[in-house]
Amino acid sequence: MASDFAQLVKQQADIVKIIGDYVRLKKAGAQNFSGLCPFHKEKSPSFSVHATRQFFHCFGCGVSGDVFSFIQKVENVSFPESVRFVAQKCGIPLPKREFSSEEEAQESRQRTKLLELHELATAWFEEQLRSPEGALAREYLSGRGLKPEEIQKFRIGFAPDSFHALRERLQPVADQETLRLSGLFSFKEQEDGKPGPLYSKFRKRVTFPIANESGRVIAFTARALEAGEKAGPKYMNSPETPLYSKGNVLFNLDKARQAIRETGFAVLVEGQMDCISVYLAGVKNVIATSGTAFTEVQVRLLNRYTTRVIINFDPDNAGSNAADKSLHLLMELMEANFEIKIVTLEGGLDPDRYIRERGAKEYMAALRGALRIQDYLIDRVLLLYPLRTPAAKVEALNYLLSYIRRIPDRITRDEFATDAAQKLGIDSALVREELKQVVAKQRNSLSNVTPTLSEAEKVLLRALAGALSEAACQAAAAGFDANEVHFEGLTVASLLKQLRHRGAVDPMHAIEDPAARSLLAKALNGEMEPISPEQVTAALDTLRHRHLERRQRELRAAIGEAERKGDAALVVSLTAEKLSIDRALREF
Repeated sequence: MASDFAQLVKQQADIVKIIGDYVRLKKAGAQNFSGLCPFHKEKSPSFSVHATRQFFHCFGCGVSGDVFSFIQKVENVSFPESVRFVAQKCGIPLPKREFSSEEEAQESRQRTKLLELHELATAWFEEQLRSPEGALAREYLSGRGLKPEEIQKFRIGFAPDSFHALRERLQPVADQETLRLSGLFSFKEQEDGKPGPLYSKFRKRVTFPIANESGRVIAFTARALEAGEKAGPKYMNSPETPLYSKGNVLFNLDKARQAIRETGFAVLVEGQMDCISVYLAGVKNVIATSGTAFTEVQVRLLNRYTTRVIINFDPDNAGSNAADKSLHLLMELMEANFEIKIVTLEGGLDPDRYIRERGAKEYMAALRGALRIQDYLIDRVLLLYPLRTPAAKVEALNYLLSYIRRIPDRITRDEFATDAAQKLGIDSALVREELKQVVAKQRNSLSNVTPTLSEAEKVLLRALAGALSEAACQAAAAGFDANEVHFEGLTVASLLKQLRHRGAVDPMHAIEDPAARSLLAKALNGEMEPISPEQVTAALDTLRHRHLERRQRELRAAIGEAERKGDAALVVSLTAEKLSIDRALREF
């Protein structure tokens, strides 16, 4: 992506509007907006967006950048992809595709080809489901209550019992290496270390396409139609590929994201079939993991759409363990206002079976009766550790503390601790003391004292950052060059020097040190209007005055030391310099 086009997009983009699609921003000054950072857990807003200077900065985790940096991080895309993303958001026509290197061009071509292969494979699997050989698969899906139009909506298909049919279908459009990278095929390594012939990874299985947020198929989950060791695992997923990483994708998010925004919450289930059944029952805001616990990437992904989630994992041990791990992560990563509820279906049924046996209306009623996370965990611990002995109480308390200590909000944490102590029959003072120690450790580890900036330092930082006043920037640069010695000893001395010599680089990009970048963001966020050359002159005078006072103190100490040593010549020299500084200070 040509740099001039990127600059054009950046000039026309409204960073507040674009970031506002991911972060709930509130006005926090003349040019600033603030919200909860999407890149780390926090309960108080420390994420700031500067509307005029077009940058963002989080004073909690230190991440900062421009509109492209934000999209790169939140969407997990490359810089060229972020430029195209922002351009499309702004309605700016894209120029003819250019690449900064042959490697980048090759990567783009490869990704495009892999997407094409997955689309062709999806269509082929759909064809096979309609074929005579797909009868058993159609019977299975019918038995799960799926109608033809519902099967078509989710593009469910069938992989026939053939090693080579899919390869023969796809090899005219891609070379062997690309087919190998797709994850659609398996192969064995030969004696010479080279990969052997390709054969279909999915055979005699019902296929469920996995799509990315934009609805493009990037992988598959395939369910075996036969049981037994020869049939392999019941469910088989695509391996990690350039398109797909299991921990980075939420099944059905492409269909559910609008409903999640509209309803204000998401329903999280385990596995594709549960998700499909819940969706077809009318709960359009449902998403699924692929039989694993939530990952941090998935949490961040979901947090872009909602701060409320109802978890409905399978009731078996695997499902309960997945729920436990997911709850740990949600409580650890999400801000205080993230509401988590749990639904446990009667009869030990999973969502798919519950809907088929009791109907969609009953399932929706179960969702409305979802328990707060605190109540669910207390009920669960009483089942896991019946309170018959003191040892059982200790185990139960330790189980709950592993969750309580992760809650960032003090009031919610204390409420949970009090309720847990009451239900377990334990003195609440013991629970509170444990929490007090944990919170103290967390506070100590997260403490980060930001140096206080003088008004003069803020003025010079804002001026050298440019953008709002070219005249002020030139005045500050000239003052810095002529009197660099006046900046010695200042907290921001190094920062001012980096800004002075940054060239055409954006101010926030020119500063590598996170603490220094945070100082600059703090100064820029506090500006009410463009800096004038007169303000720069006053700031330079202030720093010169401070420098002279500092040097005056140093000379007094040096003269005293020279007198003690009996060095008369040095005393005369130092005294002459001090008298010159005294005169200069009187002129202010």
